[in-house]
Amino acid sequence: MTFFDRLQKRFGRFAIPGLMRYFCILYAAGFVISIGNKAAFELLYLDPHLIMRGQVWRLVTWLIYPPSSSMIWGILMLFIYYSLGTTLENVWGTFRFNVFMFSGVLLHIIAAFILWGLGMPTYITPENLNLSIFLAFALSFPEMTFYLYFVIPLKAKYLAIFYGVMELYAFITGGLAQKITIALCLLNLLLFFAWSGTLRRFSPQDMKRRAEYRRASGSGNGQPERKIVPVTRKESPVRTARHKCAVCGRTELDAPDLEFRYCSKCAGDHEYCSEHLYTHTHVTEDGGEGSH
Repeated sequence: MTFFDRLQKRFGRFAIPGLMRYFCILYAAGFVISIGNKAAFELLYLDPHLIMRGQVWRLVTWLIYPPSSSMIWGILMLFIYYSLGTTLENVWGTFRFNVFMFSGVLLHIIAAFILWGLGMPTYITPENLNLSIFLAFALSFPEMTFYLYFVIPLKAKYLAIFYGVMELYAFITGGLAQKITIALCLLNLLLFFAWSGTLRRFSPQDMKRRAEYRRASGSGNGQPERKIVPVTRKESPVRTARHKCAVCGRTELDAPDLEFRYCSKCAGDHEYCSEHLYTHTHVTEDGGEGSH
């Protein structure tokens, strides 16, 4: 079990389900405030100097800045970010997505305090946080197709390269303040994938396969779930398996390419392979089976 797995096992119950929904609510509230009372933004933006003087609400309210000032593009961007964030949470799990988002928020705040300490402007918005969501999605689903202006099909990996080159150019040509902001705000992406071991490429076929599994097993439609017969594990005369899937019974000796993770929603110690981590039925405290 990795350090991140132990962390998830201990604190996973505190994760907030549907976290992206709350970020989108903040963005929507920010858009309404920007239309009704632009002066109110003076009380909301991230200012370390005022935070140190007692205005601690600014540690949270800076997230209220919407991704666009246009109503049409604002609604479209909210829909896109909600879809991307929800998909990542479904694929990674609630705890991992929570860690990704909150570590990104923390690094933005750290960047603001560093700039303040150096006597530089500290205008920080969630723009880079939103970009990190898209880049994380592109790393997980590189073959997913987006339609630029609803017409031009582009794969996620090419859009990610485009935005990555733009950020690199801004980092090289920008001043020290811009370098610090970009480096720290996007450092979350690198640290998270390196630390949690979450990086795994998924395809639309993977999502279709999982949806078909849920329908076949009767999840969510009131039908009884099919019992999965565990595969008999081949005993190795030399090595002893350290990981075993609670659903199919396979170990790292049977399938070296499989990854194994503990489920934070199951009562007790239950480990699953990468094929069943998101499709198994959660075990409850009374020994029964809960929902997916």
